[in-house]
Amino acid sequence: MVWLKWAIVGLAGLAAVWVVLGLVGLWRWQARTAGLVSALEGQRVAVGPAHYDPAMLAGLPAPVERFFRAALTPGQAMVRSVRMAHVGTFNMGSGVDTWKPFTSEQWVEVARPGFVWDGRIGIAPGMPVRVHDAYVAGEGVLVAAVLGLLPVAHMRGTRDLAEGELMRWLAEAAWYPTALLPGQGVDWTAVDDASARATVRDGGISVSLLFRFGAGGMIESVRAEARGRTVGDTVVPTPWEGRWSGYERRDGMMVPMAGEVAWVLAEGEKPYWRGRVTALAYAFSD
Repeated sequence: MVWLKWAIVGLAGLAAVWVVLGLVGLWRWQARTAGLVSALEGQRVAVGPAHYDPAMLAGLPAPVERFFRAALTPGQAMVRSVRMAHVGTFNMGSGVDTWKPFTSEQWVEVARPGFVWDGRIGIAPGMPVRVHDAYVAGEGVLVAAVLGLLPVAHMRGTRDLAEGELMRWLAEAAWYPTALLPGQGVDWTAVDDASARATVRDGGISVSLLFRFGAGGMIESVRAEARGRTVGDTVVPTPWEGRWSGYERRDGMMVPMAGEVAWVLAEGEKPYWRGRVTALAYAFSD
């Protein structure tokens, strides 16, 4: 039975090394997260005017005006920044769906537009993949590493990535709806009685999304006809859609508490993110 004793000792040693690697990876990852958040907050500029006035809605497409009247409270303070948390599942399969649980924190700035998403995807017991998905100072960032140490993806600095991340910021403005008001940097173009196109510009980057509104006036979905999807070493422009649901009133605003995001492929939709909000904290303009 000596072999069993040494096997147990060996396994215990491996487990201890794995725990140490996990702690080192977490420490390094948290430092990188703090750096991204600091850079994001360093780009902050003043949001004005300080409060929402329904008079701002004059001339907007009809479904957009209905949305603001339903979603906002007159006199509502403008959102400056948001911190939130999510839980849900992430599809890790490129062919067969492979849904894995995730938790995440996210920091968002309204002006200058940007965000940092810090996710933890449990691909196996004791083996998380940590992910940074961000748009900071006009640059897109997508980094993933097992335990926060072993890189599996590292993309930043390309125009395709920056455009895709700015699209994400615009799509998620349902969580910070005052950012969509006239004068906040978003332009609206009429499409029909249930949808309108929103365009936002940041530096030399400009992106547009089609917003669809439900019967109650809330944002039901957002769609891009060409968002960069990574396929191997290639970025392929692909239709992309996000859907919002479970609206609740928070700090005077109606915001969605659940959502799903999918690539729209020739063979059908490929959902890859399903989540719900577990914490939501706003900072408002002074």
